[in-house]
Amino acid sequence: MAKTATRGRRKAPARGKSRARSSGGGLLPWAVIGIAAIGGIVAHDNWKSIQPMLARQATPVTRETAELKPSVRKDVPAKQVALATPTPKAAPPVQQSQPLPPAAIPTPAIQPIKAVPSPAYPAVSETGTVAFGYCGQGAHINCVGDGGVFWYKGEKIVIADMASPVVDQARCDGERRVAFAAKSRLLALLNAGPFTMNAAGKAEPSGAPRVVSRDGRSFGAQLINEGLARKPGAAGAAWCA
Repeated sequence: MAKTATRGRRKAPARGKSRARSSGGGLLPWAVIGIAAIGGIVAHDNWKSIQPMLARQATPVTRETAELKPSVRKDVPAKQVALATPTPKAAPPVQQSQPLPPAAIPTPAIQPIKAVPSPAYPAVSETGTVAFGYCGQGAHINCVGDGGVFWYKGEKIVIADMASPVVDQARCDGERRVAFAAKSRLLALLNAGPFTMNAAGKAEPSGAPRVVSRDGRSFGAQLINEGLARKPGAAGAAWCA
């Protein structure tokens, strides 16, 4: 009985220790909270003096962070990435067809050319009123060359409706006398007054063919009637007997 009581008494202090331990462990969190609260109050009261200290400690960290970031230069253009050029696809081979024969070229029908009649020479009239002389070695302006040829204002005129002998081409004395007489008579007709010249063909190097007349009477017809000329195309053997 005594041992049992002793054992029961000895166990009592152990319970007190456990209570002390449990009470001590429960006060620790409250102590930490209290210290934190006191520190917060002190920091709030002295915030102005604590803030510069915190800023100084944060500055090196900020600088280190800035140094770690690579600087980007604004003046350096961004790298351009060359795009790969698409490879053109090869066109499928075209099957060559057989060459087609050339199309027939239509031949235009040949139309007959209509004969256009040559225009008749207009009856251009010109009136002469200059004084004439015999042609010599100088320039021929207004002069008589032979019985059927004369120059008017530098143009050689051939009387178209008659043919008279030429002095330099006479085949006999009779033809030469007729040639001189025709030349003298033509000079007299031209100087007798105004006369009219009508074109009788195209001008040629041998002279411009004209029908010369006065008051409707041809000079060629007068010389033929006087025996000093003949019609164009007639034989000239009659001048030499």
